[in-house]
Amino acid sequence: MCPGVSTGRGFLLGLLTGLVHFAGTVYWIGETVQTFGGLGRPVAVLVAGLLVLYMATFVALAGAASALVIRRHGARGLVLAPFAWVATEYLRGHLFGGFPWIPLGNAVVTLLPIAQLASVVGVYGVSLYLASINAAFAFVLVATARDRLKAAAVATALVAAGSIWGGARLSASVLTTAGTPVRIGVVQGNVPQEEKWDRSRAGAILSRYLSMTREVAKEGVDVVMWPESATPFYFDEDPAGAAAVRALSRELATPILFGTDEVERRSPDRYFNSAFVLDRAGATAAVYRKIHLVPFGEYVPFQQALFFVAPLVDAVSNFSAGTRVTLLPIAGHMASTAICYEVVYPHLIREGVLNGSELLTTITNDAWYGRSSAPFQHFELAAMRAIEQGRYLARAANTGISGFVDPYGRVLSRTRLFETTTLVGEVRFLQQLTLYARIGDLTAQIAVLVTLLSIAGALWSARPS
Repeated sequence: MCPGVSTGRGFLLGLLTGLVHFAGTVYWIGETVQTFGGLGRPVAVLVAGLLVLYMATFVALAGAASALVIRRHGARGLVLAPFAWVATEYLRGHLFGGFPWIPLGNAVVTLLPIAQLASVVGVYGVSLYLASINAAFAFVLVATARDRLKAAAVATALVAAGSIWGGARLSASVLTTAGTPVRIGVVQGNVPQEEKWDRSRAGAILSRYLSMTREVAKEGVDVVMWPESATPFYFDEDPAGAAAVRALSRELATPILFGTDEVERRSPDRYFNSAFVLDRAGATAAVYRKIHLVPFGEYVPFQQALFFVAPLVDAVSNFSAGTRVTLLPIAGHMASTAICYEVVYPHLIREGVLNGSELLTTITNDAWYGRSSAPFQHFELAAMRAIEQGRYLARAANTGISGFVDPYGRVLSRTRLFETTTLVGEVRFLQQLTLYARIGDLTAQIAVLVTLLSIAGALWSARPS
């Protein structure tokens, strides 16, 4: 057995690291459930703490796995650490519905040459790349002089190779001249969360969207996007409101993509967070029902265990999840959309592209999060999907940040938070598939396999002879 920290200590160190990191990353959860969920501050802090603990546990498991292998194989066991990190990060994005918020790879989404690696191996592959560089530098600190030189050379080579290749891909930018151009108008209505379902404000809210749509249409757009839950009514349940939106689409001869809550009358009734597309004649061309619902926002998980969040259960809408990705016909092409935080799921966005989506869209309402870092995090998570899939991304957000991102992650234009505004951008329908679109999260799945085999090997070698 080689010296090193125990598996338990590795777990605790990983847990501490995760607690510090995620407490500083998703701190806004507490204020959100307090303000809009009716929870007292102590309970809101507890809910936020449980989420942070849940996320930190995956870092702790990576720490425990790394510690186990390092104790068996010495400093060379550090080779496993990047695989363990990615394996647990990938599992965090899938277990119990998954919450893949801010994976390590997303840290470089604005460092565009390095971020281009996502088009090959996805965000989890970028996580592996970054973790490997850090593991190499860690090896420099603990290895012999000769091995230190090798580790430093490996780290330097990784940084150089990623930068050079990514820079060349950016310089070529072949996707920016491919495909078919389309002009999209985005309406950012900037409706405060406390007003969205105020019946006395419904008429004013609808009038705002209709008026702003007429204004943005004057700029010669092919389609208009409204954000998530833009209509202050159930679209199919309000004949007058629906007729006004359909009439506008006919008047402008322009398709409108918008978010609305939808009800399916049955026993019991089922409610969906949906995206509608109206064609140029005002008819419903397609409807997409949100698949990944927001915990503590659209449903409360583990309600029996979390009995202390009873006020939140009453405040949260009990939505049902959609079952399939539905493509949306726009200007003679097919697009896909993600509603709110669905855009953080790489595999869901990939499914739309494999089904024929030529353009990524996402509609959201980030008013819940105020002026915290959440809207900025959300926007950058969405930008990574554009790089992975080699698709333009159009984003409509109620209070911001709305914008357009090209297939290389470059932000073409964006709005500020809490401004009532419109935005027009030219994007392109594209059909080429990136390598990541073809292979998916194979890198992360290999990391899971490598981690399990390494743990099994370490335990096998530790058995009594």
